[in-house]
Amino acid sequence: MGQPTPARIQKDWWRTAVIYQVYVRSFADGDGDGTGDLAGVRARLPYLAELGVDALWFNPWYLSPMKDGGYDVADYRAVDPAFGTLAEAEKVIAEARELGIRTLVDIVPNHVSDQHPWFRAALAAGPGSPERALFHFRGGRGAHGELPPNDWPSQFAGSTEPVWTQLPDGDWYLHLFTPEQPDLNWAHPAVRQEHEDVLRFWFERGVAGVRIDSAALLAKDPDLPDLVEGRDPHPFVDRDELHDIYRSWRAIADEYGAVFVGEVWLPDTERFARYLRPDELHTAFNFSFLSCPWDAHRLRTAIDETLAEHAPVGAPATWVLCNHDVTRTVTRYGRTDTGFDFAAKAFGTPTDLALGTRRARAAALLSLALPGSVYLYQGEELGLPEADIPHESIQDPMHFRSHGVDPGRDGCRVPLPWVADAPHAGFGGEPWLPQPARWSAYAADLQAADPGSMLSLYREALRLRPECADGPLTWLPAPDGVLAFARAEGLMCVVNLAGTPAGLPAHSRLLLSSGPLDDRGRLPQDTAAWLRA
Repeated sequence: MGQPTPARIQKDWWRTAVIYQVYVRSFADGDGDGTGDLAGVRARLPYLAELGVDALWFNPWYLSPMKDGGYDVADYRAVDPAFGTLAEAEKVIAEARELGIRTLVDIVPNHVSDQHPWFRAALAAGPGSPERALFHFRGGRGAHGELPPNDWPSQFAGSTEPVWTQLPDGDWYLHLFTPEQPDLNWAHPAVRQEHEDVLRFWFERGVAGVRIDSAALLAKDPDLPDLVEGRDPHPFVDRDELHDIYRSWRAIADEYGAVFVGEVWLPDTERFARYLRPDELHTAFNFSFLSCPWDAHRLRTAIDETLAEHAPVGAPATWVLCNHDVTRTVTRYGRTDTGFDFAAKAFGTPTDLALGTRRARAAALLSLALPGSVYLYQGEELGLPEADIPHESIQDPMHFRSHGVDPGRDGCRVPLPWVADAPHAGFGGEPWLPQPARWSAYAADLQAADPGSMLSLYREALRLRPECADGPLTWLPAPDGVLAFARAEGLMCVVNLAGTPAGLPAHSRLLLSSGPLDDRGRLPQDTAAWLRA
């Protein structure tokens, strides 16, 4: 086991880090069974070191029935056999650290799997039992208890399914996501103690941080009232009780010098910032930037508002273009609507991949030049598009709970292509999700040998990025449709979203551009450049 790292050693690494998101199931298959695993990750650690990332964030690798991609956890202290063993997880953490790469794990505190020992005991114990007090069990409404206890909506976008399931004994239990993911009762001290123990378990194994899934959903109004839109406080989102939970977590993290990043979807910027106070979470994901359309004015507004909401609490912003739930950047930026909204996802949305790729390259330089930390979802550095998954191969519960309307999230979770001329593009065995026919064209080995590839662009940008110190951003004068700003050490970033080429500000050197300048030295449309003043 790893020993706790003193909190004062390199305590600020996370403020400017580039953190690579590893969806283990689709990263690399080490044993040839078609499912990515920790052996595959270990074999590709040199690739990640050469890419230049500072840390890895692993989606859940815990024991799970995989009803929701591992976000239905049966045992927080065990690695699912599909991925390997706890000993292999410890090796990944240690070997990555030897390469200068830290590790973050995913904690899923809102719910567990219906196969978790606590829930199985609750089912066996019956109504009114202490075991059921760990969850939200209630009698139903109606003359015979045949109606759900309240009208809360599902947290899966597009789902019309109820968030309550009735058992044969008459009790109903709450699950904001799928029936296989019963919500925990965070008012129960045993729930809090268990999660604090889980944090220590992984910190003792050398984990440098934790990503908190659905971080604003844990606490529920004990009366479980119906939802009244606009009423404050909300019965299950962003309740004040959450902050005491995260203060207790922060005290534990500080013992180990570890950090948190919260998945906090909130429209109210002031309430969002409360989670980032000095004694709570270190960082939280910035979803306004992720979902923002490819539009200069709206991007600048998202950047300004993000920096402004973080400033009062002194927390660094986070920047992300895509993740395991969101349409891949290349595909999204090639559509007529370049924003992202779960409610708007639909089958058959056309896209121009050449246009989307050009914009994604520019967006990479934009995000990497901004102050704060950056999260890079696996395959973005390869310029992977969203894959069209045949209907019969879709596995995501979001698709099924929308009665087939939502295409689901599998399209951004297709296993990665590593070697162009190898079976299954070098992923390993026949992948658990089908790879598109042209997937090998995006293979890492081809791109590593091509100085104009997306991979080469990311490698060079990450090599240069330390020059963007954790300092202020200053906007520079620019024509409409052009974003231009200066960072520390005289570095400037210019992004042209206008319809015509843009002249560059005075500079001594062009450090990097997402595409070639025109023959007059101007920045073409949908192109970005880093300049030395």
